[in-house]
Amino acid sequence: MYFGGIKSIKFNQMRMYLLLLSLFFCSITFAQNSTSGTVVENDNQPIFGANIKIVGEATGTVTDSDGKFTLISSVKAPYVIEVTSIGFISKRVSITSNNQKVRVVLKEEQTLLNEIVVSASRTPERVLESPVTIERMGIADIKKSASATFYDGLENLKEVQMNTSSLSFKSINTRGFATVANTRFMQLVDGMDNSSPLLNFVLGNLIGISEIDVQSVELLPGASSALYGANAFNGILFMNSKSPFTSQGITAYAKFGQTSQKAAGSNDYVDYGIRMAHAFSPKLAAKANFTYMRGTDWYATNYDDKTNVGRDRSNINYDGINVYGDEVSTNIKGVGSSLAALGIIPSSAVNLLPSTNVSRTGYNETSLTDNKASNTKIDFFTTL
Repeated sequence: MYFGGIKSIKFNQMRMYLLLLSLFFCSITFAQNSTSGTVVENDNQPIFGANIKIVGEATGTVTDSDGKFTLISSVKAPYVIEVTSIGFISKRVSITSNNQKVRVVLKEEQTLLNEIVVSASRTPERVLESPVTIERMGIADIKKSASATFYDGLENLKEVQMNTSSLSFKSINTRGFATVANTRFMQLVDGMDNSSPLLNFVLGNLIGISEIDVQSVELLPGASSALYGANAFNGILFMNSKSPFTSQGITAYAKFGQTSQKAAGSNDYVDYGIRMAHAFSPKLAAKANFTYMRGTDWYATNYDDKTNVGRDRSNINYDGINVYGDEVSTNIKGVGSSLAALGIIPSSAVNLLPSTNVSRTGYNETSLTDNKASNTKIDFFTTL
């Protein structure tokens, strides 16, 4: 029995060794795979807290403050990992071997929300929910406009009256009486008042935004003065320019046409411009615009007599509509009486003078101006 007991102990020890050996082989069979790497932005800045997980599995990890990560899994290669982070577009990377090192670059995500208007009231809101009427013209509407310029196309919006003084000076009016110098209409370019400081009224787009740089135009007919002041009594116009961060590169346009009038003949109309924009970094961008317009205004050739309809210049008291310097009318006999009172002429000669009004010879408007209109605009913009 003694020797049998020794044999039994040795047999149990042998079984224990075999069990440990089998467990060792199992650990080798289920060896873990490792994948490491870094997650950065476009400018090579590390992204902290980015999630990395194997597609279809629950295994995952996150990046540290340096954007580095190590993913350990029992899944054999090949497999695909997905990298996600708030504010960035998710990206998938294929892993083809064990201990593979990867470098993942995530792009910033631009979230497009419903259109809002921050200028209609003091709180952002959707256009359909705005308490006031808003007429909007976007890039697509500007391109489809048949007008010579986008500013001329605003005349096609509801409740808009356009007063045209020349090719380069047009003023907008809504909901109310106004002259060309409309002091009760407000115009903002990127939030800045576009009125002339000296004249205190808007000069149309004479010193406004370049057509090639327009992002959108919003018009509020008869906006409340409680929000925008008394100058917005007859309306307010918001013109928003393109951002150099989102609209980069060099863009140009050219327009050519002719104006034809019996009095002026046919004259060329040219309008061209160029826009240059570049983003040097996610926080620094610049743009420059140059536009030039040249044309011939309509000749004012209405020579009808203001005081005697149907009369021409044979009338000695002629006062033409487009004639300047003939406004003053004088009575011949009255002048003679004044000269007689001063002793310049005898009193008996006064009775010989007719009691008729006469005016001096004036000048046609076409003799005072060449009616050539041109406009050159240059602007530079830098943003941080």
